Amino acid sequence: MPRLSAWFVRAALVYLGLGFTFGGLLLANKGVPLHPLTWRLLPAHIEFLLFGWTLQLAFGVAFWILPRWQTQRGDVRPAWAALILLNAGIWLVALTGWLDWPAWSLALGRLLEATAIIAFAIHAWPRIKPWVEAPA
Repeated sequence: MPRLSAWFVRAALVYLGLGFTFGGLLLANKGVPLHPLTWRLLPAHIEFLLFGWTLQLAFGVAFWILPRWQTQRGDVRPAWAALILLNAGIWLVALTGWLDWPAWSLALGRLLEATAIIAFAIHAWPRIKPWVEAPA
């Protein structure tokens, strides 16, 4: 498994653990109220499982499994940028919900996540559809 795929999958597993932990706390809070601020974990719970676990695992497996040309995966810098941007966006969105930050930080987090998706698509697109000239 390539190193970048391993980083994507490891990060996805960390988010899975955090998301399930937050979800368990939210569920326990419904039965036995722990603290009123426990409900502030809900945005982080959703963010960690939707983007942290699902999207990051998909990126890691896609990077690993998409076709290669000979032994090359192409320019991997956009894929590394996707890893960094996605995680920065996830944490910014999660902390915005937890710490009650202003709305612009939520928008910035979503923008970072969207940029990560675009960066990964820039890396993956030539591996999916090669740029071939049409026959004359």
